[in-house]
Formats: sequence, C-alpha cells, structure tokens
Amino acid sequence: MSSGPAPHATSSSSDSAASAAGCRLLLVRHAKAVPKHVAEDFERSLSDRGRADAPETGRWLAESGFEPHLVLCSPARRTRETWELIAPALPDVPPAVYDERLYDAAPDALATVLAEQGAGLSHVMLVGHNTGIHELATSLCGTGPPDLLERLREELPTSGVVVVDLPGGWEDLTPADGHVGHLTAFWAPAHQALSDQ
Repeated sequence: MSSGPAPHATSSSSDSAASAAGCRLLLVRHAKAVPKHVAEDFERSLSDRGRADAPETGRWLAESGFEPHLVLCSPARRTRETWELIAPALPDVPPAVYDERLYDAAPDALATVLAEQGAGLSHVMLVGHNTGIHELATSLCGTGPPDLLERLREELPTSGVVVVDLPGGWEDLTPADGHVGHLTAFWAPAHQALSDQ
C-alpha cells in the first residue's frame, strides 16, 4: 500500500496551526518488535516488519511537514532503533536525548520529562512505549476530528504517530488535568491501521 496520505492518515489543520505561545507534541509508538520470549524486554530489537514500518513513519512525518526541534527517546533497543530508522527521512534531523525515565513510563512520568526537556522549544517528538504513550495521547486530546479521536481511543498501533497541539505550552502538560490539547493528526502504516469502514 502507498505510504502517502490515506483514510488512515488524516490531519485537521496545517503545521502553522500551532500557536506561537503553544507547542506541538509528536507522540510515536516504537515500531513492531520481536516477541518478548526472544530477548530481555529492554534489549528487544525490531522485527522485520518494524524495520520496514519505521522508515515509512519518517517519510510521513517529512511529507506532512511535522518537524521536531528535539527528539526524546526511551533508551530501550526497540525505541532507539525506531528513531534511527525514522531520522534519515527528515529534512533536518534534530538532536535526540535518550532518557531512562521514558522506558516503559506512565503518562505522568512522560509529561514530567517533556515539560523539563521541552522548555523553550515549540515542537518535540517523543518515541516511547505502550501503554504509557497511548494513555498520554488519549488523556491530552480534548478536541479534534471525531473520527480520529475515536480511533485514537481504540488503539495506537506500532509505528503510529499522534500529533497534539498544546495551546498552553509545556507548562500545561498535566495528564491528570486531562484533555488540554487538540488532536491535529493521527497516522499509522496502512496494514497497522484500524478499519476505515
């Protein structure tokens, strides 16, 4: 299937929609990894499908104009490999910070690292793990296209990307407060997507 925009790759506004006072968060779930019995969890590498999907994620980000100024990445092998396969597709590769607090982290821990590391930056990407990254995405997205919001509530597939605009900036990034952001885009590789019916 094509890696271009399709029913499973939808956005509700352009990159210019992020206000100067606010910020844009790109949440990326790592690509498909080998099964848990193959290696200790932290050292699990990407599967063949994951190695094919991650560059497709990078191409979609580049084609859509979603360019982060910083990448925060869990130091687990599968998240590092995901970022390393995404990066070559981006026109300008941002610096990456591998923070151990992001490994298999809960939403509040992810929010803490984002608020700390994102200070002064308007666009930050986080490459992380379920269930934390999915829970963070659903807790933050209060507005957006109803079909995308519903799809996001159901699942965040591997290699999936959630683009959230936060009008209040990183300081308001508190999952406990909930629904402070706008779901601008939600994409996943075609074979990973939920039913478009």
